[in-house]
Amino acid sequence: MLNTKIFSFNPFSENTYIVWDEETKECAVIDPGCFYTEEETDIKQYIDSYKLTVKYLLATHLHLDHCFGCKFIAEHYNVKLSACSNDSKLLILMPEQAKMFGIQTNVSVPTIENDVKEGDEFKIGEYTFVAISVPGHSPGSIVYYCKLASIAFVGDVIFKEGIGRCDLPGGNYKILAEGIRSKLFTLPDNTIVYSGHGPTTTIGYEREYNPYI
Repeated sequence: MLNTKIFSFNPFSENTYIVWDEETKECAVIDPGCFYTEEETDIKQYIDSYKLTVKYLLATHLHLDHCFGCKFIAEHYNVKLSACSNDSKLLILMPEQAKMFGIQTNVSVPTIENDVKEGDEFKIGEYTFVAISVPGHSPGSIVYYCKLASIAFVGDVIFKEGIGRCDLPGGNYKILAEGIRSKLFTLPDNTIVYSGHGPTTTIGYEREYNPYI
């Protein structure tokens, strides 16, 4: 059985996910946005209490709110950051972005050690997640889709009745909308969509009711 734990972290109310296999205790940490010390404690306590082995550190994209905790997870659990290198420029901008949002503390800038590309696979127990490239919110936005579990971690590509902003550096509405139509809306209706902010939804619901696509 595959389990998913959702945390809401940092001043942006970003969704951080831990997805783990009950049999093997292998897990992936997706978009660790833990910013405050108590948030780092919360995610560590969860991982340790279930005796999970962190196999992957996955980023859907590299806007600062989704990767505040990347260095913490990478260093604490000796795991490499997997993300698309098309977003590498966003890492350079992290301190500047933090300052723009009034975040005064030092921002830990992570390093991409595994460049994720379309079709790459990440296996947790018997469950295989396939990387789907859907740029437009950011140049390197990646969706992690597991057919067996009927779930997709989409970052800020799509939300319940919404989509990611396209007015940020590297954003492009036309590219984003086409990617959603051609790569996400072709998935089964019952696919559960775990977004970077807000509640979960399904592919079927968004195909019918999302007003931006």
